[in-house]
Amino acid sequence: MGLERGASIVLERCLAVRPGEAVLIVTDTEKERIGRALFSRAVELGSEAAILTMLPRSKHGEEPPGPVAGAMKRADVVICPTKYSLTHTRARKEACEAGARIATMPGVTEHMLSEGAITADYGELATIAAKVADLLTKAETAKVENRGGRLTMSLEGRKASADSGLIHKPGEFGNLPAGEAYIAPVEGTANGELIVDGSVAGIGILRSPLRIKVEDGIAVEISGDSARALEGILGEGREARNIAELGVGTNKKARLIGIALEDEKVYGTIHIALGDNSTFGGTVRAGVHIDCILLRPTLYLDDEKVLEGGRLRI
Repeated sequence: MGLERGASIVLERCLAVRPGEAVLIVTDTEKERIGRALFSRAVELGSEAAILTMLPRSKHGEEPPGPVAGAMKRADVVICPTKYSLTHTRARKEACEAGARIATMPGVTEHMLSEGAITADYGELATIAAKVADLLTKAETAKVENRGGRLTMSLEGRKASADSGLIHKPGEFGNLPAGEAYIAPVEGTANGELIVDGSVAGIGILRSPLRIKVEDGIAVEISGDSARALEGILGEGREARNIAELGVGTNKKARLIGIALEDEKVYGTIHIALGDNSTFGGTVRAGVHIDCILLRPTLYLDDEKVLEGGRLRI
């Protein structure tokens, strides 16, 4: 399946683009070829298509330029194939509030747009993601275990989201490729040790595990071969070390490839994000959002085991 077929899945199956709709492709100089493929297919579908190419942002969660953010709020559909993620930005959130339906594609490659997670059975994916999201929403507490590490947190009063890949209604958004259920833990409640053995956004597949010590919702100590790299991405701010997200991968076609966009969707994995969660139910604005993927973890919700060794028990 080539780039053109992948573009068709994104526009037709995932976003249900209709003739006459205003479709905006927001891309950057590193992902412009993918942006052009999406633009061309949008034109073929009879939409009022436009494309904006910006310079790459410096990190995940950094805001796009003002003119780009303004254009996003005026579109019916926005697709963002970019080097770094625009998912957790005010620009994305405000565009959704204005009625745009949005697909962000941070780090997407031509290979990812032709096979793997993008080829999922979206009906099955939506069902699984919805079930996991419902369990997360109903739970008051969560406990993640992996390689001897244990991290606990409160989910009380928080609502989970299901990233199904079907973005058909005004104001909806999601990643493409899709496939996760995720929630913002209550700030200040996460405690324990997190062992990350899969990959980290901005770093890639880990050669050896990272250990992250967490106290009162903040990652206070990071150790391991990639610790310095992660510290550099996070910067100095305390907000960047906030335990921002608990996510569960639900896409059976996703593979661990070193790009968080697909890695975090691998069925049965967990990702814990550091940084910003203000765009999906949390209260922390950090200007950065970094996903850390655990390969075969165990997850307890209110002491009920719902994921064991990478296998969902639903």
